[in-house]
Amino acid sequence: MKNRSALAILFVIVFIDLLGFGMVIPVMALYAERLGAPDAQIGWLMTGYSAMQFVFTPIWGRLSDRHGRRPLLLVSIVMTAVGFLGYALAPSFAWLLVSRLFAGAATANIAIAQAYIADVTPPEGRARGMGLIGAAFGLGFVLGPAIGGLLSAISLSAPGYAAAALAAVNGVAAFFVLPEPAAHVQAERRPHLEALLGGVSRPGIRRLILIYFIAILAFSGMEATFALLAVHRYGLDQRQVSYVFALIGVVATVVQGGLIGPLSRRFGERALLVAGLLLQAAALAALPYAGSVAGLLVATVPLAFGSSLTTPSLTSLISRSARAEDQGGTLGIGQSAAALGRIAGPISATHAYSQLWFAAPYLGGATLMLAGAAVGSTLRRPPRHEPVEPGAAPAEEG
Repeated sequence: MKNRSALAILFVIVFIDLLGFGMVIPVMALYAERLGAPDAQIGWLMTGYSAMQFVFTPIWGRLSDRHGRRPLLLVSIVMTAVGFLGYALAPSFAWLLVSRLFAGAATANIAIAQAYIADVTPPEGRARGMGLIGAAFGLGFVLGPAIGGLLSAISLSAPGYAAAALAAVNGVAAFFVLPEPAAHVQAERRPHLEALLGGVSRPGIRRLILIYFIAILAFSGMEATFALLAVHRYGLDQRQVSYVFALIGVVATVVQGGLIGPLSRRFGERALLVAGLLLQAAALAALPYAGSVAGLLVATVPLAFGSSLTTPSLTSLISRSARAEDQGGTLGIGQSAAALGRIAGPISATHAYSQLWFAAPYLGGATLMLAGAAVGSTLRRPPRHEPVEPGAAPAEEG
């Protein structure tokens, strides 16, 4: 019961964190434009944000291994509030960019949340716990942009003020209700780089991190070009495109919030990982040739479903392959790989869309997903009910 309460509290904390993030996204480009940013430089707001997450996610994770999940999570939430406030108060584009860089470092706390889940869930329930974070992401991205759009009618800075207030309330509430996991194993005192490299050297983890990078690279490329495809090829408008993304968020919330637990117990994380990558490959290949708006919508469902199987299965397998005292750092490296995919994916996909062929990002993404599935099929099925021993190799054969 204690663990369930801790998971519920963590779900609310991550949801509020992502709600604030989603609130500023829809109008951020317009806000930057009003502050005098050239169109060519606006993309740095997202690229810089992801770059900071790439750098800081394993650092936050490793610090939480040494000093505890709760204090590091609280510090990161307070920093998030400061970052959003800086966003709202920005008098220039340079200030706005610095606030996004700061917020990227602050919100790189996802590895802490994942390590917290690893501390309070048994191995066989790990995928369900990781799925709760995905459900919080889905809800945040469904509700956040809608709320941000309404607030932007007041002013373009209003979503930033609201997000800062939400983060501040989130931090205060977490201080009073979030406990430190009783099962947290404190990491031995080692240089951070040595500890992180030691985590990656464990059997199976390098393959899992490679799959994580590949999957996010392909999916983020779709996200960056989907609006162009939907408008130019299928005649949708901006509002209708947002509805499609909302559909993806709803499917992700349902799968990761409810279905991933029973499915992982029935089939295991490795099977779900491979199935999720194959579903995404098929959907990506279908998107540019769906033929109609109805076909486009039909293709997005297996895309969302597959993504919702892939992400919690990956994080669960990474967690189950890591040593108990290295959970935060190892999960942080996985999130860094995802951040690197979010940096490279949009750049490569938009270039391929404009310079090569409208279907290139989707067929290329489908190929990457198939490659990830091939790598995933070589992983060894982890044990169902026994915890992973420090010297075990649960995620790779040989």
